[in-house]
Amino acid sequence: MLIVGAIVIRVDDAARQTRFWMEALDYVVRGAHADDFIPLVPRTGTGPQVSLDVQRSARVLPPRIHLDLYAEDQAAEVARLTELGAVEVHWDKRPADADYVIMQDPEGNRFCVVDSADWSGWALRRVAPAGIPSE
Repeated sequence: MLIVGAIVIRVDDAARQTRFWMEALDYVVRGAHADDFIPLVPRTGTGPQVSLDVQRSARVLPPRIHLDLYAEDQAAEVARLTELGAVEVHWDKRPADADYVIMQDPEGNRFCVVDSADWSGWALRRVAPAGIPSE
């Protein structure tokens, strides 16, 4: 059996990207870590670990892999992420009825903000570490 243990994002500026992804996802740094590999985990509830790996790498467009970030209020999240330094990416092949907005973090790592107001997993995401649902 396999599970996704972590999603690793290559970055150049560890401090800036750590601030961005912590604010974007409401994550915190997990324990002691090396300066060139920063593990981030949810502040509350559940979710995958996101690790920032300080490694120069060539940027490929379109990226071979990206994150889909579910949003209860897509417009508000896109605005909030823009304030944090993300940029909306316009793609001429995006369908007019698409439920996602393509964005990139301050270093150009792409992700989508998906309109997921009706997603059934929101209740599970709000479960506090002790197993008690958040209010």
